[in-house]
Amino acid sequence: MSENVLRLEDVTMQFGGVVAVNNLSLEVNRGEIVALIGPNGAGKTTAFNCITGVYEPTNGQVSFEGKVIVANHPTGKMKKNYQGLNSEKYLHIKPVDPTPDQITKLGIARTFQNIRLWKSMTVFDNVLTAKHMRAKQNVFTATFRISAAEERRMREETMALLEEQNLVQFKDDLATSLPYGLQRRLEIARALATEPKLLLLDEPAAGMNPQETEELGQFIMQIKEKYDLTIFMIEHHMDLVMKFSDRIYVIDFGKLIAKGTPAEIQANPKVIEAYLGVTDDE
Repeated sequence: MSENVLRLEDVTMQFGGVVAVNNLSLEVNRGEIVALIGPNGAGKTTAFNCITGVYEPTNGQVSFEGKVIVANHPTGKMKKNYQGLNSEKYLHIKPVDPTPDQITKLGIARTFQNIRLWKSMTVFDNVLTAKHMRAKQNVFTATFRISAAEERRMREETMALLEEQNLVQFKDDLATSLPYGLQRRLEIARALATEPKLLLLDEPAAGMNPQETEELGQFIMQIKEKYDLTIFMIEHHMDLVMKFSDRIYVIDFGKLIAKGTPAEIQANPKVIEAYLGVTDDE
């Protein structure tokens, strides 16, 4: 039996009268590469934001490695205005609303649809700063410089990540001075620096040509094996999704409309109509 690393149950995100994610339930099993696809505005990034503590979902819960890490139900005015399903299902639970850094410490790292590097920092410092998430030090050791060995270890591991990403020659450059594709790789290196178990990639191939996309897919496979990762990604490049995903979930207007293997998704009429294009006989 497959072990769930990530599980969403009835997750709904409502902004005023707009339901961006509507009763979304899905599972990502250990060691898988799972893709979340759908048209622009379907709610994909909003779902990632609910998982990672950027948004507090209006309803539902998120579990990581069998433990509920995010949970909520409609309260206040939203009780009356709620438009999603299962409004009463989670009333018995205590809301759980961690911050993004708390989610990261649990072992979930992410990249963003719009690259979010620390603009005033060098390439090296972008990764080193993320390394401090796992630093084995405290205020006392940092103040009295007792943690020199720990700092040296983090710097060595930062250099190793930059070498893996072919970024060593740019280590002293400002992160935002890199070409777009290299900024993408730097963002992945920074995510890996937090030593995640689950890596969320939000459109990692955005802006890449077919050759770069293929190379990215091979790289994702490499880091998955090297770091024993489970990967959940949002992506519009269907070649990448179909070639490298184990399973795919498809959402449209915030609702799940299909799930299955790449072959099953490619043959699904709902997906063809909503996302990949209408069938030839229509």
